Amino acid sequence: MRWDNLNGEAPTNDQALFDGAAVSRTFDTPEFRGITFHEVRARSIVNRVPGASRMPFEWTVNPYRGCSHACVYCFARNTHRYLDLDTGVDFDSQIVVKVNAPQLLRKELGSPRWCGDHIAMGTNVDCYQRAEGRYALMPGILTALRDYANPFSILTKGTLILRDLALLRSAAAICEVGVSVSVGFVDTDLWRTVEPGTPAPERRLDVVRALTDEGVPCGVLMAPVIPFLGDSPAQLRTTVRAIAAAGAVSVTPLTLHLRPGAREWFMRWLGQHHPGLVRHYEALYAEGAYAPTWYQRRITRQVHELAAEYGIGPSSPGHHRRVPTRCAEETPEQGTQLTLL
Repeated sequence: MRWDNLNGEAPTNDQALFDGAAVSRTFDTPEFRGITFHEVRARSIVNRVPGASRMPFEWTVNPYRGCSHACVYCFARNTHRYLDLDTGVDFDSQIVVKVNAPQLLRKELGSPRWCGDHIAMGTNVDCYQRAEGRYALMPGILTALRDYANPFSILTKGTLILRDLALLRSAAAICEVGVSVSVGFVDTDLWRTVEPGTPAPERRLDVVRALTDEGVPCGVLMAPVIPFLGDSPAQLRTTVRAIAAAGAVSVTPLTLHLRPGAREWFMRWLGQHHPGLVRHYEALYAEGAYAPTWYQRRITRQVHELAAEYGIGPSSPGHHRRVPTRCAEETPEQGTQLTLL
């Protein structure tokens, strides 16, 4: 296994991401069976997003790499290649745990070079995936963000976020906090095959309801909308209606995109479960990772119209907002922080 990747790209020098060797552990409990955890000490935890000028957020914190949610479409799958791991089963079962993430974050937030920018979490792999139940890194991370009054947002498919509700409330009292839950569809048959390691869609909507009821407004990222499997007018209506019933403050649709690494794994899944759709996908995604603009616009229009009908707004969830920095200007050194997506 290789631990010398920079910026989520092929290694270009000998600088290591982690201090020391990884400690690998397995746990013989039902929820962790078949999963290996590689405990590492990261050298940096606040990461600049590659191509940040084109993204709605610039900085991220990712306490884990790999994800036991096992979503067959996950765009982050390709990052496992740079650790000499495959983008399929290894991504789902070989989980890198940055055990020093809370302490390192507190150190980096206290640096005079840090500008207090918004930090997005869950943008790469889920910070509330199954591993968090054992390693409990997020309470320390949230506490550090709260203590420095640093704005942040979380995107998750996990129900474990409710464990940290008190921390979220206390942080929201002093800084901008955005929470979004990802629910692309409510079809249970589709969920069982395409997102086998996640809580059921209705459980995720229970999270939306609980957070909102407790004074932490929660939006829904309706993603991914899966062509030919979850995009019919009736399916979109059913999903938006359920999102509205859960009390979501916003709904933002995103259609499926298939980047390298994810594309191969998803197409293999499609061939096994829906072989008749393979040629349709090859045509729809012939130009690259994203569905055609006309298709994306159609889905967005339909969802926004349904959202208006059910009384929720089409605005983007909190993790899409930029906030002012506390720095007058950026110095060259501030742009050199280690990135890992």
